[in-house]
Amino acid sequence: MIEVGDIRIGGAEPFALITGPCQLESLDHARMMAERIAEACAPTGTKFIFKASYDKANRSSLKGTRGLGMEAGLEILGRIRDEFGVPVLTDVHEPGHCAKAAEVCDVLQIPAFLCRQTDLLLAAGETGAAINIKKGQFLAPWDMANVADKVASTGNTRIMLCERGASFGYNTLVTDFRGLPTMAATGYPVVFDATHSVQQPGGKGTSSGGQREFAPVLARAACAVGVSALFIETHEDPDRAPSDGPNMIPVDQMAGLIADLRAFDALFKERIGLG
Repeated sequence: MIEVGDIRIGGAEPFALITGPCQLESLDHARMMAERIAEACAPTGTKFIFKASYDKANRSSLKGTRGLGMEAGLEILGRIRDEFGVPVLTDVHEPGHCAKAAEVCDVLQIPAFLCRQTDLLLAAGETGAAINIKKGQFLAPWDMANVADKVASTGNTRIMLCERGASFGYNTLVTDFRGLPTMAATGYPVVFDATHSVQQPGGKGTSSGGQREFAPVLARAACAVGVSALFIETHEDPDRAPSDGPNMIPVDQMAGLIADLRAFDALFKERIGLG
């Protein structure tokens, strides 16, 4: 189990929710999203970590918008953290970004494409922040033990391992739910990324496609198998979002989805004696 702000992640605790828009757009937009997410979480008492990226360095093409940049993005995330009293998370792509990002962010996220980059993992671990490591689409679940060991070698064991699907032919991902208990055997909390698991990488030529209608299905399955946290990106108008719109959940659907997922989560944890 790890703690992020006032959120306990792991064990018998209800799942923590990592959620927000894929990419930061503006302070006003981030505020609006944080407010609507808080409203969606309130009926079930679900605690959330606000997630948004200041830079999307792995876009499908040069035509894709990357974001606001580190300085402006971290300022916005810091404002959200202070104004809403919630932990915040962002991606880091280079070792030199980690220390500065950790001054603001409670959780640093290692993108899936970079999950074996030793220097990045070490720099992230050395900050002492919680680290959410996305499992590469090219890795087996048991390979993540070696990835976690790199971060843990810094003395930082505040590690989460995140499933987000595996490559299955071209522009397609598939989720093997055996990977969740396999990664949990490392002793670290496991996160399931429901929205990126339905992504179709590069599926639209110069951007990624996705099948958002299946994200709730996979999220329910993950809760039935057992997870410590869920990662679900959301937006008020996904079809007009600057990145990953096809796989994001409309924010006005989040309250109902969260309620459903809490029921699946509670059933699993009660049945195995954790609830």
